[in-house]
Amino acid sequence: MTRIRAQMAGNSRSSLAFYTFGRFLLVDVFARFWNRTVVVGTEHVPPAGAFILAPVHRSNMDTPYAAAATRRRLRFMGKDSLWKAKAAGWLLSALGGFPVSRGAADREALRRCLDVLEAGEPVVVFPEGERKSGPVVQPLFEGAAYLAARAGVPIVPVGIGGSERAMPKSARFIRPSKVAIVVGEPMWVEAEAGVRVPRPAIHELTTRLHAELQRLFDTAQIKSG
Repeated sequence: MTRIRAQMAGNSRSSLAFYTFGRFLLVDVFARFWNRTVVVGTEHVPPAGAFILAPVHRSNMDTPYAAAATRRRLRFMGKDSLWKAKAAGWLLSALGGFPVSRGAADREALRRCLDVLEAGEPVVVFPEGERKSGPVVQPLFEGAAYLAARAGVPIVPVGIGGSERAMPKSARFIRPSKVAIVVGEPMWVEAEAGVRVPRPAIHELTTRLHAELQRLFDTAQIKSG
């Protein structure tokens, strides 16, 4: 897939307006009233330019919950089969999705994330990978730190408390329980400018990110009750 195709975000006015409307319904209406969602730390989200939003992952609703952190459109990966139908593809792209081949090598998925970051847009990456369970942040994959290093962008860590209670893995419906979102300060790879980031620096950022996510997750869990 070419960069242009990989970035099929629908940057037209209509698609951006659709995202704004969809976010309003999911975040400002549904999440606010059904889940009594509270958000802390939105001032840490960059107002312009690319960044990686890195939330903990306990529920299928974590992507829309994460959208509460900023009014900017967030991008996220989705399996390419969802784009087969033209209407569905437009809808997903307008909501921020971009296609990744199911079973694609990690290198391919990372390349497509880099394409989006290089276009100046923020990307949602769950450092834990698949949904986890429980109060402990699991060991992180280094993909988020690698992307941050390659693209020269910050990682914005996010703790989401209460989402597993609102919609656990086996649930079909979202329960009306409180959700709290706590946004941390941007984190950067500590490396010399203009020099290729060494693997130890990526590992070090991943270690710092893990500790910060645990702190934010603990805070969010307390705030969610």
